[in-house]
Amino acid sequence: QVTLVESGGGLVQAGGSLRLSCAASGRTFSTEAVVWCRQAPGKERAFGAASTRSGDSTSLADAVKGRFTISRDNAKNTVLLQMNSLEPDDTAVYYCAAGGIISRSSRLYDYWGQGTQVTVSS
Repeated sequence: QVTLVESGGGLVQAGGSLRLSCAASGRTFSTEAVVWCRQAPGKERAFGAASTRSGDSTSLADAVKGRFTISRDNAKNTVLLQMNSLEPDDTAVYYCAAGGIISRSSRLYDYWGQGTQVTVSS
């Protein structure tokens, strides 16, 4: 069992940066791939960034490639999402999730946090 709690969301102007943090509890965290997904108002949840169990390989959605970076520290049970050059279209609730293998499909992740709101003003 893994419990996830996101933090770091907020209001930022376009072009600014935010760093989201996902704190995990549970002894199996280091064996789980992790993902950041986001859901904008009126839209379906979308893939953002994912990391393998060890963090040696990551995957980014085209919409965030070059601007977002995902990283993890298994010793601290933490996953970070560094978001730079933010755009109004990045406005969404951001969710952290953990699962067995790295995937762009949110259905393959078993454990989800409650989400944190990110709002980017123009």
